Amino acid sequence: MDVESLNCLLSGDYGRIKEALVKFNKQNSQVFNFTHFTSTGQWVLIWNKLFEYLADPVMPHRVDCLMAIKVLARDKTYLNETVSVEQLDGLLQLAGIGTLDGCDAPEEVQVEALKCLSNMIFQSTKCQEMCLNNASTEGIIRRVKMYKEAPYGYDIKYFDMKLLFLLTAINCDIRAKVRDQLHGLVYLVETLDLFMSQAAIFKEFSDKDLDLINEVLKVLFNLTVRSSDNLVPEEEEATQFHRLVTVLHDLFFYRTLNRDKIVLLHSNIVNLLTSVPVSCYVELVCRLNAKQDTPPATGDGIDPPAVVPFEGNNVYVLHVLVEFLRKNFQKAEKKTDQYEMLSPILTVLIKAVRADGVHRRYVRSIILPPLRDVRDRPEIGKELRNYLCSLLTSPCTQIADLSAELLFVLCKENVGRMIKYTGYGNAAGLFANRGLLGGRTGNGGEQYSSDSEDSDTEEYKQIQHAINPVIGCYEPPKPNPLEGMSEEQKEYEAMELVKLMDKLQRQGLIQPCKIGDDGRPQAVDHIMELQDEIPEQQRDHKRKT
Repeated sequence: MDVESLNCLLSGDYGRIKEALVKFNKQNSQVFNFTHFTSTGQWVLIWNKLFEYLADPVMPHRVDCLMAIKVLARDKTYLNETVSVEQLDGLLQLAGIGTLDGCDAPEEVQVEALKCLSNMIFQSTKCQEMCLNNASTEGIIRRVKMYKEAPYGYDIKYFDMKLLFLLTAINCDIRAKVRDQLHGLVYLVETLDLFMSQAAIFKEFSDKDLDLINEVLKVLFNLTVRSSDNLVPEEEEATQFHRLVTVLHDLFFYRTLNRDKIVLLHSNIVNLLTSVPVSCYVELVCRLNAKQDTPPATGDGIDPPAVVPFEGNNVYVLHVLVEFLRKNFQKAEKKTDQYEMLSPILTVLIKAVRADGVHRRYVRSIILPPLRDVRDRPEIGKELRNYLCSLLTSPCTQIADLSAELLFVLCKENVGRMIKYTGYGNAAGLFANRGLLGGRTGNGGEQYSSDSEDSDTEEYKQIQHAINPVIGCYEPPKPNPLEGMSEEQKEYEAMELVKLMDKLQRQGLIQPCKIGDDGRPQAVDHIMELQDEIPEQQRDHKRKT
């Protein structure tokens, strides 16, 4: 910035500073590092002068002044030591969320003030601390409660939510305050309901509708993320969560011409559902009505019907969630993308199938239908079962555990059924973690109904005898490598194998284990200890056959 323009900007002559502000904002619209100002002390000088202008009620160039503050706030070098309580409170007042009732500032001024606040709170820990004690959160919630009565424009609502998201994401104390003291969960769910009711006739959202709803969903995620399924929610909190899931259920039935926006909407709903108690998931499915309305399809005509009947219920939402998983499998080509893209939806489906038998049976019918072609390994193929089985041995242990848990619950936590669909080798990690090695039965299956859901196909029955349970697929008969050997030769080969395994153990390359009383692997000191397992294994084999 040249000396003349800087002098003009700092002159205090309102007749001259308009041009200087416009020039400053234009030159720095894409600048995020103001070294040329911070190194000379000009940043602090300009910053304080701009707030001096804003404090003058007759200053006519508020929007341009706020735009300059917004730009300067991108550089945090001197922000913490320069910003003051008075400056932040002044911006809150201009944004319409200050301590004084009402705000006479035009909407454009309020929006620019909200943008300034967002930049400052994002960049400055001091601003974040100030917001614990100032009127920021109370002011936003107060305005949220007035959305029904007051004709606030889209930009004000959008940047209200942007600012509230920042506040609740950065500071857990502010998050607790909004949730517990200001009843933010209640008012934000009401806001979602309001936005939906305004588009209820055709159940179709505009892009701006979806942008607003997505911002509200992100704030709701911040407010609910503390929830744990290990904790039983209090009655009032449980009612709020049930209401929230009911609204989320209804959101799935809305359409838009912009497919990317719908994908983002579903992604935000899935993220939010990860922090909702399992007990509230029953709201995702509703009974079929005699006159079930189906909203018209939009876009390119490939929208699925909004009614997916199953056992007298409309499981359309579960259908969307399963398809969301399928699409994310196709997108997560890189191993590094798997956790971010798959963890939320896997968590949601696990909660859904644990919540109700109808949920589990429907999802099972899609992911684990009766087996037909079992000539390929379970992890090979393009079906959901194949994708999930391929994740069981993923180097990302969180994804491997989530995939295993989903499949295990779909199998009613039955070891034999899990082996049938995944192969023992793929499921061994799950069995080891849960103490189910060696075919032991866990206690988890007690919560499921006793009726069997297996219905083997003719194709499966024809080659069932030749299925290798370890790899989980058909294996052609192979010649016996011991055929033609004398007993002495067999004993010699066995001892050579023992010696080789003992050598690998001593070199620290392998750690032989046996199955302990708890069903988990236990290390052995010497390879010959594995002999103790042989009689028990033989008895188990005879008992099973």
